[in-house]
Amino acid sequence: MNIEKIGEFISKRRKECNLTQEALANKIYVINKAVSRWETGMLLCK
Repeated sequence: MNIEKIGEFISKRRKECNLTQEALANKIYVINKAVSRWETGMLLCK
């Protein structure tokens, strides 16, 4: 699994749909920090 490519894909699709990170988070019932972490490749919490 390539974390950078996943983040790029999420970011690209979100922007194509004209959604902010907060709007996407609300649609999929997560907090906006989760979307930010996915897009920057920080998928795992320490």
